[in-house]
Amino acid sequence: METYADWLRARGDDELRALLSARPELLAPVPADLTALASRAATPAAVSRALDRLDRFTLAVLEALLVLPAADGPGTLATALDATSAQVEDALGTLQSYGLVWGNGNGNGTPNPAPGVRQALPHPAGLGPPVQEVFAAYTRERLTDLVTDLDGEPPRGFADSARLLRRLAELLSAPGPLIDDAGEDALAALDHLAWGPPVGRVADARRPVRVDSAATPIERLLARGLLAAEDDRTVTLPREVALHLRGGRLFRDVAAEPPPLTPPPGDPRGADVVVRAAAGEAFNAVRLVEELLERWGLEPPPVLRSGGLAVRDLRAAAVLLDVPEWKAALLVEVAYAAGLLTRSGDLDGEWLPTPAYDLWLMRDTAGRWTELARGWLKSDRAAGLAGERDDRDRLINALSEAMVRSSAPSTRRATLDVLVDAGRGAVGEDALRERLAWLRPRRGGRGRDRIIGWTLREAAALGLTGFGEPAPFARDLLAGADPEPALEKHLPAPVSQILIQADLTAIAPGPLVTELARELALAADVESTGAATVYRFTPESIRRALDAGRTAADVTGLLTRHSATPLPQPLTYLIDDVARRHGHLRVGALASYVRTDSSATLDEILADRRSDPLRLHRLAPTVLASGLQRADLLDGLRGMGLAPVAESPGGGVIVTRPDAQRADPPPTAEIVRLRPEERTDASMISAAVRALRAGDEASRHGAEQARLRADAPSGEPPRSPAMATVDRLRTAVDRGGRVWIGYLDQQGQASSRIVEPVRVEGGFLTGYDATRAAVHRFALHRITGVAELSDDPAP
Repeated sequence: METYADWLRARGDDELRALLSARPELLAPVPADLTALASRAATPAAVSRALDRLDRFTLAVLEALLVLPAADGPGTLATALDATSAQVEDALGTLQSYGLVWGNGNGNGTPNPAPGVRQALPHPAGLGPPVQEVFAAYTRERLTDLVTDLDGEPPRGFADSARLLRRLAELLSAPGPLIDDAGEDALAALDHLAWGPPVGRVADARRPVRVDSAATPIERLLARGLLAAEDDRTVTLPREVALHLRGGRLFRDVAAEPPPLTPPPGDPRGADVVVRAAAGEAFNAVRLVEELLERWGLEPPPVLRSGGLAVRDLRAAAVLLDVPEWKAALLVEVAYAAGLLTRSGDLDGEWLPTPAYDLWLMRDTAGRWTELARGWLKSDRAAGLAGERDDRDRLINALSEAMVRSSAPSTRRATLDVLVDAGRGAVGEDALRERLAWLRPRRGGRGRDRIIGWTLREAAALGLTGFGEPAPFARDLLAGADPEPALEKHLPAPVSQILIQADLTAIAPGPLVTELARELALAADVESTGAATVYRFTPESIRRALDAGRTAADVTGLLTRHSATPLPQPLTYLIDDVARRHGHLRVGALASYVRTDSSATLDEILADRRSDPLRLHRLAPTVLASGLQRADLLDGLRGMGLAPVAESPGGGVIVTRPDAQRADPPPTAEIVRLRPEERTDASMISAAVRALRAGDEASRHGAEQARLRADAPSGEPPRSPAMATVDRLRTAVDRGGRVWIGYLDQQGQASSRIVEPVRVEGGFLTGYDATRAAVHRFALHRITGVAELSDDPAP
């Protein structure tokens, strides 16, 4: 007799690839063979995830198949669902591609439910078990009393439980008279359970009740077999009774087609308006993330003991970026999801940019946005939760584990997919929710509705949508294509020229190139932002640049190179004046000291009453000592209008601007784990199918023959330089060939492997290992060398 594993084994490679594409969690890790795949596909967790992906009509077809196991082909199911045979056949095709139905039933054209499906749907179509199943736990004596009351006479001869159950099913096949006899109040109780769930709670259900002694509505229903007692407090409505109450219908209303996507009120926006609005927000999101991480690289906020970011630090970030707190939380979470931000250490750590942030800065704006958008799409964190309270009334902080919602990435993706499928124009939020409720009926509830609302808001803030409609570059991103070419056309080009005016301001007419933006942030303060950014030069900002190690010539040279006009005299005077006074005083630690070449300057300081709190005393004509720490003395002298600099013990100038700090992400962050909703690339799926076929063959003929068929060359494993190894592996990935590699295990033992590379990333080679008949990940640093083999695998 054919089993589910046999049916899978008979599927073609294309069908197996379709199954694994639809249910990627079955590949984590790749099963040893098709029997193991069948077992994994039937586990409760795997079946539940597959059911979660079904739309309302396809799920209804599956539930109808469970309720009508003897259905005579798709036509019977179509009649029960008030649909066409073609619609039912399409749904059955989807169920078969998901591996949720298989075979051909009893030869009537209706497939069998897959193992585990019936257990995952205990009440299909909201119906309880059939009479013979729901009353199976009754004792023979109680069944006899029930049949006697309904039949009007006791059963003739000896009747075992099986015979009594069959007779009870016959009596309840037409329960109309029994329902009428139970009374109107009992009918109201039945109506409450008729459309599901078919289970109710009562005060006392186990006590046997006869028809002539039943008093309450529930007792009258139990006495007539219209309800079955599961335990002392639980009753279940038999399937036959429910179908009678429903008039033979399985569902109240199941639409075979999704609800329409109606636009919101108002006039639609033009395509050029949509893309300009989205590109503007995309550029702004990149700029804000850079500004935030630049600040946190210098002044990192601490990590809370409970994890996450303190409310005051989130508010400070919102003030810095001039955005609402929800948007600041979004930008922080997106930076974290993109790998640009992490915590340093486990205890008393700080939130710091990662080394990946410096690489991110080297990319153009479109490339930076792509990394942020991809991080947001795959993140299982809901930024909208920041500032709310959990079930135990504890505050939910940004960057904390309480932000995690496992359904967030799938709901986010489904929301955007609906917007993309709608074509041109925005979609009303109510219509969007109705469509998603039809597409994923098992994932409903208030939590999903909130994530949908957050997704729409966040997509607009990050530039994926403009006026509610996906931008062309966002459509490319969601389709798996490169969004950068489409985005670059609509982004302002970085400029390297600024307009410096006589009022000590500079206007940047667009985004600045990275080097100029960083240097200008040192020498000037941002006064306003918008289409153009206005910077203002002040004595404090010039001193900040000098404190960072720049000289007056450096600042003047930078501005001269990047100014569209000659430098105005007031600015050059300002730079020269601050530079002339800058460093004139040197501050050290005695606790601290002040020295200068001019004793007259020290006389002026000592004569100034504002110097009294500095506790200064003269050590030499040109040296003053203080009991204050060096930093406090520097601040005090600057408060008097002076421009001292810090001095090292050797007499050199100390750059007082703190260096930007970085933190390495934890090792686990570099390992990409396959999430249930994460799309797996076609090459990985093809390698997995090959491994499953090879595993099946190995289980029948032995692993040794599988190794022989790999045609591993004889001799020592190959050796090659590290860079050449990586280059050859990437070449093999591009051309789809096989390679012979030498590999060291954790004990340092060398072995030969024949591998068909799938991808090289994150320090690992992933590919089909023909010598092991499985898909493996190899650490690149353990590969001793690579040699090319024939493109055609051995037969």
